[in-house]
Amino acid sequence: MIPSYANFGGKVHGGVILSLMDKVAYVCATKHAQNYCVTASVSAVDFLAPVDVGDLVSLKARVNYVGNSSMIVGIRVEAENFQKGIVKHTNSSYFTFVAIDKEGKPVKVPGLELLTDTEIRRFAFGKLRKEQKSTNNKEFDELKSSINLNTVHQKWKNENCKVV
Repeated sequence: MIPSYANFGGKVHGGVILSLMDKVAYVCATKHAQNYCVTASVSAVDFLAPVDVGDLVSLKARVNYVGNSSMIVGIRVEAENFQKGIVKHTNSSYFTFVAIDKEGKPVKVPGLELLTDTEIRRFAFGKLRKEQKSTNNKEFDELKSSINLNTVHQKWKNENCKVV
């Protein structure tokens, strides 16, 4: 990583890492779909360890799950300080892509051949991840509609805010 990627703390800016992750995941999805793909969503990205200027960064991506037109791409980021011989896992995330045609309409993507237990497990986890996201979105929508703005501030006594 080069000095121009550094943030004010002297580490590589998280946005640089996120951009690289999206680009690598895009290449992985596009190669599998053999079609243009767009990023539909990104799951939580936890920054497990900082990336230092001078580190060699490696990104590994694979399609873990496919639906009709969507794919979940797992991505892992590692940073290597080659002078010290230290490799650290810095980020992992899951990107959902949709394959689209020239008119911007979703198109069917090829299925996956699951040859190993690891591939089967990744596919199963991807399916669960997709189902859980749908469930979470529905539950959150229900929670949002249940909020009473006239009384909610009473529940916020210990929150760092003031309703004026």
